[in-house]
Amino acid sequence: MPPDTSSSPQTIYLKDYTPAPYLASSVALRFELFEDKTLVHAEVRYEKNPAAKNSELVLHGQDQTLLSVQLNGEKYSDYRLEDNRMLLADLPAQFTLTISSEIHPESNTALEGLYKSQGTFCTQCEAEGFRRITYFQDRPDVLSIFSVRIEADKALYPVLLSNGNLVERGDLPAGRHFTAWHDPFPKPCYLFALVAGDLVRVADIFTTRSGRKVDLHIYVRSGDEGQCDHAMASLKKSMRWDEERYGREYELDLFNIVAVSDFNMGAMENTSLNIFNTKLVLAQQETATDSDFISVEAVIAHEYFHNWTGNRVTCRDWFQLSLKEGLTVFRDQEFSADMNSRAVQRIDDVDQLRRLQFPEDASPLAHAVQPDNFIEISNFYTMTIYEKGSELIRMQHTLLGPDTYRKATDLYFQRFDGHAVTIDDFVQCMADASGRDMRQFHRWYKQAGTPSVQASGRYDANTASYTLSLKQSQPDTPGQTNKQPLLIPLAVGLLNEQGEETHATQILEMTEREQEFRFEGVNARPVPSILRGFSAPIKLSTDLSDDDLRLLQLKDTDGFNKWEAGQTIALRTIQRVIADAEADISQFVADFGTLITQGLNQEVDKALLARALSLPSISVIGQAQAVVDPAAIDQARDVVLKAIKRAHKDALAELYAQNASQGVFEITPQAMGRRALRNTVLELLTVTNGTGCAARAQAHYQQADNMTDRVAALSSLADSTQPQREQVFDDFYQRFQQYQLVVDKWFSLQVIAKRDSLFTDFAALRQHAEFNIRNPNRVRALYSAFAVNNPVKFHDPSGQGYALLRDAIIELNSINPQIAARQVTPFREWRRYTPALQTQMQAALQTIMDNPKLSSDVFEVVSKCLK
Repeated sequence: MPPDTSSSPQTIYLKDYTPAPYLASSVALRFELFEDKTLVHAEVRYEKNPAAKNSELVLHGQDQTLLSVQLNGEKYSDYRLEDNRMLLADLPAQFTLTISSEIHPESNTALEGLYKSQGTFCTQCEAEGFRRITYFQDRPDVLSIFSVRIEADKALYPVLLSNGNLVERGDLPAGRHFTAWHDPFPKPCYLFALVAGDLVRVADIFTTRSGRKVDLHIYVRSGDEGQCDHAMASLKKSMRWDEERYGREYELDLFNIVAVSDFNMGAMENTSLNIFNTKLVLAQQETATDSDFISVEAVIAHEYFHNWTGNRVTCRDWFQLSLKEGLTVFRDQEFSADMNSRAVQRIDDVDQLRRLQFPEDASPLAHAVQPDNFIEISNFYTMTIYEKGSELIRMQHTLLGPDTYRKATDLYFQRFDGHAVTIDDFVQCMADASGRDMRQFHRWYKQAGTPSVQASGRYDANTASYTLSLKQSQPDTPGQTNKQPLLIPLAVGLLNEQGEETHATQILEMTEREQEFRFEGVNARPVPSILRGFSAPIKLSTDLSDDDLRLLQLKDTDGFNKWEAGQTIALRTIQRVIADAEADISQFVADFGTLITQGLNQEVDKALLARALSLPSISVIGQAQAVVDPAAIDQARDVVLKAIKRAHKDALAELYAQNASQGVFEITPQAMGRRALRNTVLELLTVTNGTGCAARAQAHYQQADNMTDRVAALSSLADSTQPQREQVFDDFYQRFQQYQLVVDKWFSLQVIAKRDSLFTDFAALRQHAEFNIRNPNRVRALYSAFAVNNPVKFHDPSGQGYALLRDAIIELNSINPQIAARQVTPFREWRRYTPALQTQMQAALQTIMDNPKLSSDVFEVVSKCLK
């Protein structure tokens, strides 16, 4: 039976927002940390909010034992406790409330609030974790000055950290000690942080543009300090970039980063005390791939950039989440583009958007960038909020131009520093700085789904003109139909038949459902390069022929569209093979050879070529199918890959040899591009999984001097039935078993295999001594890697893949509801698959739904999927 709807979680609506009845001007917290409990004493100075109509003070509190309540220093009992809330009425206009509670971080498996991770106390308060620490108005529009005192056993917890600047430290009786912290900038409670543990510190100093010295510290477990150099360098680059690009200087004396192993998120931007998943801090040649190095750099930057876009200016309510996350993702993407290859960065960002966010937009979980309702806010830390939100910022940057955009962000910081604001406030700054009417653009924030644009061209030789006809449409999504046209910026350039750019990039502003744009002075039929740089998050279809696309693939001056043209040709080719296994694909295979030849004979961007030699993923191909059959897509994809290998084996082998290691490991864009190209070629050379393929992959592993190449070898061996597979995987585990993050890779690389024994392999890994269902990284390494990155086996006709994930969700539901809810994602598009697969996925979802103790996190996601 489904849960009793009378007690089902309640929906929260944006329209019901009301200001907080009381403001909390100051918060003084004292923590007494013990092994079997933690005592929390909170002294808060409240004052009536003149903007609020309600006079009842509602404090949120969860999973804690209330010890005492005092009002202005006197015992107070005139309150009610109900539904994880403390309700207080008839209060004076100003007062001090002191509450003491007992909590149990040592048994907190939800990893929200204050919890213990491998002997270290740490916090995760976003979005609503602070209520697990003390009774408080746990909402982002209550900004307070925080002072914090932490007391603990000095031998067990020599490091005691919180937000702001360290103002005092000292010893206490019975072998205990304390530190005291003060954060002078008002912040919401979701940004509160505490860390206590036996940690090693890596230190550096950053000098701001005004000449101030800022102490930089990274805290890790003993033994991990040698893996922090890249993170520290990334932090310093981020601080300098934010000064130069946005004029934002860091204004505290100290910036701390702490890496912990058990963490629901990637990282958290708590003011001056960022807490990170170890995965996004630790990186060195032996243990981190190039992708890891890039991710560490990007996420270190992302969390630092939140200092202004999220902390100094924060969200009024959680419906505004993309105000900080979309904006900060755009900032970190631009930072990464400046640090590395701009074209490759854009390709990778768009590829991720298409693989993960477009399917979200096409599912029952589709929601607007500014949603209007939710049950659990933790379920809205989505690709739509983050990645699509970033694309909306990018479009505003495109429409305004870089100089005016900078004026707009300067205005935003000037106007709202120290305030909790809305997405509307941000867009209004764009309008005020530019003089533009942004009302139509604002529809992007309110309308869910991925828009489609159809483009067709018409050349008129008599008038030497070219007319581009465009038609936009918006799909229906849950609760939204009959949507209005959007303002869509389309970056377009024209090339002639020789591949020369005759008309440089123009930004066409599409505002109607159907529009035409005319280009003058076009002396011959052009080939339009449309949506350069992916200037809008849309699905574009054109009337370009394969020959037109080949020209763009080889000659376009826009790096993104060069790649995009090749991907479109590949997608068309795979679709032909799906429809007819004997389809003639010789032209595509020959064109692929041209790319290989370019790589051999010309100076090329190797990272860009690596992407060009990669076929679209099963997920991306499936989005173009009316009914998704992952096995059929995979078979067609394999036909194309094997045809490429047969036709170009010698040239591929030469390209592979040409890009061998040059002896010195570097993480420069050029070095990473060379490794990316060589490893992409390795994948093509080993696609048939024969004896020679296994020998080549094993040799690649044995010759590797870095984790990137080792992982590429293991990936190439994942499907193999040759003895080299077990030899390499066993050696990898024995060599790196002391590194938790590398063991995560070991798990993931095995469950992406399509080989017949996959489910047997999975069962053995689930029982492996290194697997821990309570560790989010390990859950993601096993279950998420399988369900997201192995669509063939996840959608196995036997239903075994669905059963594995179903059972994990049910088990996690009572351990860590946030992680459980996120595991539901692979089921969300169940209606798009073949009837047989639909039936089995629906049954798996219903079994989860029938759990009588279903958490609100899981309930919300599963119930929406089943609607």
